[in-house]
Amino acid sequence: MPRRLRTLVGTITILVFVAVYALVAIAIADSRIVNAPKLVQTIAYFLLGTIWILPLMPLIRWMEGGSRS
Repeated sequence: MPRRLRTLVGTITILVFVAVYALVAIAIADSRIVNAPKLVQTIAYFLLGTIWILPLMPLIRWMEGGSRS
């Protein structure tokens, strides 16, 4: 697959994933984290704000990989 097509597919996938993840994170934060103690809220918001990167790392590597011309 040409690099430009991989980049397009990867970018669209990232945008869709982040949009869905944001909705799920908002739902979790609104339903469970609001009533938690401040320390738990801080840790939970930190995790929700950074954990979305982990499932996207293989996709980003795939987007950058392939033939080098």
